[in-house]
Parts: sequence; C-alpha cells; structure tokens
Amino acid sequence: MAENHHNTVALSVPGPRRLDPRVREFVSPTRVVWTSPQGVTGADHLVGAKLGVSTMEIGTVVPACKMQAGVGSALVLDYGREMHGGIRLDVPTTSTGKSARVRIRFGESVSEAMGEPNNDHTIHDFETRVAWMGYVEVGCTGFRFVRIDLLDEETSIDLRRVSAVAIYRDIPRIGSFACSDLRLNEIWDVGARTVHLCMQDSIWDAIKRDRLTWIGDIHPETRVISAVFGRNKAVDESLDLVRDSTPLPGWMNGVSSYSLWWIITHYDWFLYHGDVSYLREQRDYLLPLLAYVEEHIDASGAEKLDGWRFIEWPTAEDPVAIAEGLQALLSIALDRAAAILSALQDSDLAEKTASLARLCASVKPPASDSKQANALISLAGMADAEQVNDRILSVDPFRGLSTFYGYYVLEARAKAGDYAGCLELIRRYWGGMLDLGATTFWEHFEIDWMENAGRIDEVVPDGRVDIHTSKGDYCYEGLRHSFCHGWAAGPTAWLSEHVLGVRPTSPGFATAIVRPHLSGLEWAHGVVPTPHGPIEVIHQVKKNGNVTTEVKAPEQIRIED
Repeated sequence: MAENHHNTVALSVPGPRRLDPRVREFVSPTRVVWTSPQGVTGADHLVGAKLGVSTMEIGTVVPACKMQAGVGSALVLDYGREMHGGIRLDVPTTSTGKSARVRIRFGESVSEAMGEPNNDHTIHDFETRVAWMGYVEVGCTGFRFVRIDLLDEETSIDLRRVSAVAIYRDIPRIGSFACSDLRLNEIWDVGARTVHLCMQDSIWDAIKRDRLTWIGDIHPETRVISAVFGRNKAVDESLDLVRDSTPLPGWMNGVSSYSLWWIITHYDWFLYHGDVSYLREQRDYLLPLLAYVEEHIDASGAEKLDGWRFIEWPTAEDPVAIAEGLQALLSIALDRAAAILSALQDSDLAEKTASLARLCASVKPPASDSKQANALISLAGMADAEQVNDRILSVDPFRGLSTFYGYYVLEARAKAGDYAGCLELIRRYWGGMLDLGATTFWEHFEIDWMENAGRIDEVVPDGRVDIHTSKGDYCYEGLRHSFCHGWAAGPTAWLSEHVLGVRPTSPGFATAIVRPHLSGLEWAHGVVPTPHGPIEVIHQVKKNGNVTTEVKAPEQIRIED
C-alpha cells in the first residue's frame, strides 16, 4: 500500500501511477437560458440545487425538472462562468423504470451549446443513456453552457440535479490587484481565472482546444502565474515535458520561434523565482539548442529559421511580418540565453552568445506595418521605442491586434512611456470581450466584431451577429474558436508589473523596483508574489498630483530607488 501527500491510504494499483494534481468540485447552474416550447417543466428546480448524493425517498415528492418523452424536450443551462470538466446528471425516476437516451452538448457560448459543436480536439457533443435511479457523468472539456435533449421516444425522465463537475488545481492566489478603475480590476481577475483554468495536468493553451502545452503560448501564461500564484511546479513540468519530447535537432512543437520562446521563458522564470539548480538542469539541452539556432543565422546575423515559420495567427500569411518578428525574437532569445549562461557561470559562452545577439539586433529586416512584429522590434532594441509607438502601435490602436501578441504590444508601448495608451487599450480591447459576456479571455478577438453583435451568454436575436458561429479565422474559425485561451491573459501580468510597478531587478527578487504608472488612476494597491514572501504596495494620488507609495516587502529583498 502507498500513502499520498495527505497521509491517507491509497488503493494498490498495478503499474506506474501518478496522482492527479487537480480537484473536482460540483457546481449548480445559475440560470435556465432556454427551454423547448413543450415537454419541460420545473427547470428552475435545477438552479442552485442542493449538491450531494441521491437517496431513495419512498412516498416523498422531490422537486425535479421533468422532461417528457417524444415531444422534443430540451433545455440549456448556464453555470455562470467558464470551467473545465463535465456534468453529472442525477435521475431519481423515469416513467418506464428504464434508462433513457439523451444528447448532451457543451458550449463556451449559448450558440455553441445550441449548435453543432466542433469535436476535432475534445468532444463537446455526446449521445448517452442516463441511469434510472442513479447518475451518470458526461464530458471533459471547456464550457459554461450545457444543452440537454431527451432523445428517447418512450421514457420521460426527472432531473433532480445537473451539476457541473469542475476540474482545476486547488492553489491559492497570492497576488492581487485593485485600483480606482473597476473595469481594470475585472480584467486582472478574468486574466487570472483564464490562466488558472489552463493549469490542468500541464499548462495548456486552452481548456476546449487544443488542451496541449504549446511553448510559445506558455510565455504569457507563466508571466501571469508569477504575478498571481508565484512559483508553481506545473510550469517546470510543462517546460520539461516539451523539452524531453523534442530531440535535437528539431524545433519545439515544430515551430522555430517556439524553441526561442522556451529560452525566453526559462530566463523570465529564473528572474522571478531564482532557482539556479532548476536552471542548471536545462544546460545539457540549452547548449546544443543554441548551436542549432546558430546554424540558422548567416554571417551578417540574419535569421534563416526553418520549420513552421510562425509568429502568431493574424500574421501567418504575411511573410514580411514573420521575417521581421523572427529576427527580433531571435535577438531577444540570444540575449536571454547569454544571461542564463552568465548565471550558470559559463562566462566565455555567455559573451559569445551576447555578441551574437547584438549582431542579430543590428540587422534591419524588411519593415512591415504589423503591430505585433513591430512590438518585437521595439522590445529587441532594434528601433527607437517611441518612434515605433508613434508610427505603428498607437495608430488606430484597437485594430490589428491579437490576444496573444497584444501583451507584447502593451510591453512595447510601456517601453515608449505610453502608459495611458496601454490602459485605454486594455479597457477597450480586452474589455470588449467582457462586454460580450466573456468570463475568460479568448483565443482571438477583433474590436470590429462588436458591431451589432449578440452576447455569447444569450440566444442571439434575429438581426444580430452571432460571433461564435460567424467570426474567427485560421484554426479558430467558427465554433472551433476557443473562448478560454491562456495566451490572452497578458494584461493581468502587465497591470501588476506596470501599474503596481513591482519588478525584479535581479534573479529571485534579491533586488526589486517599485515604480507605479497610474496614468489617470486615483489609487492602486496590490500584492506581488516573490520567493521570499509577498510584496505589498499602496499607491495614492494626492491633490497636487504627486503619488505617495507605501511598500511592505520581505527583509531579504532590497528595494532599489
């Protein structure tokens, strides 16, 4: 017999075993969105239904939702927020004393639950039987809405409960953020929830599709994890998973830029958490990876990366933007690799790599008008940040963005000192999803989608645009579009770093700065996790416009001026 981490006896099982790091939680629906014109009565009994196990009550009338056979009985339930998992249907009685056939459809929008959900990556559409005087669990996907259709022509059913089975990591939030703008507070919270949901058995890109560890996607997710939860072993395990699944020579996930993101993510993870022993474990992979990267750089420093030449989807058909973005990303990754090697006390190779990074940064690739590619150019120091902001990033600022690279646009605009523009971008672009009913951030979003659009948490009225069925492109066309995508949560990390202004200046927060940028806000306060304990800050704008700041930090951290 073995014991788990709670010192309770675990069942003996043959072969290797791994404890699931997640918990299960039962959640009642918050409302009934829709019922069929006939055949459904008592649906409101399901809302807020008491959670628990079923019992056999003899001669007792138990409130239930009744679904009549043979008349097309159906209903749609709303669980109030996006979650990952399935549902449990408790059926105390049926009209024939037999099981009955039902159809279950999950949706991140009402339209998806009422339509024909895409089943390519994870199954959202089931036909199954519900047990008489028992229960059945169905599904494992990302959803907020569930439609249930009674398909049986002879057997009517009573539904006592239809509980969502939410599956997630039960980890505490250490970080927090609040300011005088309630919209920004909600955006910080929604970003934190989006990434938390994607922290499943590894760090996924999304809970509906693809449910995979994509190394490029993981970079903004790890920045959010650092800001909200602090160090979490799921990140280490995910970085190692893709490393160990990618023998060299080869690119992670088949994407050359994603191997570069693996380097950048390791640098950031080390900067925020300071675990040099974990960093040292990467050396045997990092060195040949750097040699492989160097094989794809010509004598002038120009990138010649092969594999899937990909930055992000909106630039996927723009070879100029791709070349521009890859050149900048290459320079950034080499610069971060040099810092890693320096931390590992490999000074000669660190200097060689830093020199190569500078050579790559000196290259002037063909110029595009892509906000995403130009943000990388700015962050790589390959162009003046203020000029890039004035010429590209602040022009028609709410268009030409992606939820993934929108984070790097924010970083580049902050580098140019345009903090007010960043806050307005967060309010309008990420806030636009909230205005359409989102409780998590999406794989992609265009501000123009909002024109005459119906909300995702309602049956779309005639004459309004159904976003989930009609918008999206590439891998997120129509109902394939993921409405809980971890790469979209960047504003959560950005607000902690730039509005609260708390950033490490040496690995593991041995030193840090606190430089708030309130940009019209009256006050801001919050907590930032560190390996030594949380840093708490309070910023207040006085009547004369000056900002007063109170900082409470662990004694191991030196706050620099």
